[in-house]
Amino acid sequence: MTKNSSTSELPLSTPMDVRLGMTKSADVTFPLRWGIIGAGSISDQWVRCLRECEGATVTAIAARSADRAQEFALKHDITSSYGNYAEMVTATDVDIVYVGTITKLHKEHSLLAIEAGKHVLCEKPLAENVSDARDMYAAAAKKGVMLQDGMWTRFFPAVEHARISIEAGTIGEVVMTQSDFFDPIYAIQAAPLAFGAQAIPTAIVAAGRNASGAIVEYGENRCAILTFPPANSELAEVTELIGTKGRITLEQPGHCPTRITIRVPPANGVPSRYRTANAPAPTQYFEYPLPGGVSIPKGSPNQHGFLYQAEAIHRCLASGLRECPQYNQEESLHAMDLLTEINKAQEVTAQR
Repeated sequence: MTKNSSTSELPLSTPMDVRLGMTKSADVTFPLRWGIIGAGSISDQWVRCLRECEGATVTAIAARSADRAQEFALKHDITSSYGNYAEMVTATDVDIVYVGTITKLHKEHSLLAIEAGKHVLCEKPLAENVSDARDMYAAAAKKGVMLQDGMWTRFFPAVEHARISIEAGTIGEVVMTQSDFFDPIYAIQAAPLAFGAQAIPTAIVAAGRNASGAIVEYGENRCAILTFPPANSELAEVTELIGTKGRITLEQPGHCPTRITIRVPPANGVPSRYRTANAPAPTQYFEYPLPGGVSIPKGSPNQHGFLYQAEAIHRCLASGLRECPQYNQEESLHAMDLLTEINKAQEVTAQR
């Protein structure tokens, strides 16, 4: 596999926390006892992945009813079940809580666990709006615990590869990203991936409802084109990162990719087809198979990749970190801010 020229011993897909020397690979064995809030399909898939994380033990499940929690516990061989969320988060055999409930309950359930002194991994989107997300992060900081946004996309080896390629200047300066998905936050996170969390949007234009989209400008020469097709459409589901020297494609399904394509034409050869008599740019393909040990019957595409984020959380907490660098608070809030502004713009358009 191709190596990073600056760290020649590490593959380009090396997790960011390990690559930067913030954690140790072996610390996936760091012991954490997980409690689960919510007994839906997303929690089911998370628990199946946690079983393959060496340091993880799932000790408790809480659902909206005791019967539902008990059923989930029996299915997954979990010791304790609760029909009361507050009771579970105070349990002494829980170190970290996964919040797998619907978005409008994320803030309430995350704050419940944070107040109890537990680390939290909250399913994406983190909250309904950026104001709520800020409140959640402030509460976690006050308690000294982790609040990790559940944007699992960022932990896939293909995305790790894309990020280090951008940092290395492989495709030059990124001038545009194009991303699509019916769940907007997945497409939106491509903007800080492309331009960094500190980039300041200079304009946001959004329109539509069930089929919608947005253009986010970052100055005169950089923008993110984000589209949100209906869920029942044959959407492209790819993310393109377009630079002055080349292009990176996170292939379908772009929100959980196992393949990355990098096109870099010869020097001064962009746009390649117009300088080479329509000859395509040289292309490199990289495949990153999913973790083999995870079994998710009839799961959504590539849900096995939850394992990448779970292992990163174990490594980071073992090192005393309170966030994972793959998707830290700054990037999470950048994306949440964009989501909030896009939602506002769409509401205005819908009222016309």
